[in-house]
Amino acid sequence: MSQGLLSGRRAVFRRAILDSLSLPAFILLTTMMGFGSLARVSGFEPSMAVAATVLIWGLPGQLAMVDLTAAGHGIVSAVVACSLANARFLPMVVSFLPTVSRGVSRPWPLLVYAQLLSINSWAMCLKAFPGVEPNWRGFYYTVFASSILGAAVAGTLLGYHASGVMPAPMVLGFVFLSPLFFALVLSAVSGLPGRLSLVFGCAVMGVANSLVPQMDLVVTGLVGGTLGFVIGRRLSQRAAS
Repeated sequence: MSQGLLSGRRAVFRRAILDSLSLPAFILLTTMMGFGSLARVSGFEPSMAVAATVLIWGLPGQLAMVDLTAAGHGIVSAVVACSLANARFLPMVVSFLPTVSRGVSRPWPLLVYAQLLSINSWAMCLKAFPGVEPNWRGFYYTVFASSILGAAVAGTLLGYHASGVMPAPMVLGFVFLSPLFFALVLSAVSGLPGRLSLVFGCAVMGVANSLVPQMDLVVTGLVGGTLGFVIGRRLSQRAAS
């Protein structure tokens, strides 16, 4: 065991629960209230809204499914849209799994880890892992991710049954809480290139949305992320030399 690092089932479980309840679970609860309300307005049953939260587990994909279904598109269109909206998880899973796979010899735990991964758990776990013993990081992540997923399911049901009570601007505000929280967490754990990518991304987004609204997120990621990485890396190398 590495000296000074968190280990032990009880200690790791307690830390993961406390970390999830500190803010992430609340953010997911309120965010999914917005999704639950939109799902009911679009004609979904509560069981389908909960299934979308658990199985898709990515708000852009969930919103794409609701929007396409409400517009009368078929299941193929919904599946393709959800897959494209959540394609960002592929590099996240590839980079994240090695941090929690120590001691895992069978493939099914890795499949569970991949399904549980979200932007919030990815960012928060990367922030917490330096203080957790490597052999216990998988357990920490499972507890943390399951906790915020439970909060998301609760928020989906609350929003679904509160639909019509909450005004539309509040519903939309709830939807945007999660990406805002993710941006704040990522700015705290990333180096200079990551932080500059956020800054350039915010600057590029308005222009991209005006010029190519159908591809604004893709353009923002490519342009803002590339500028942030290149400039941030050069500044970091200059400061180190």
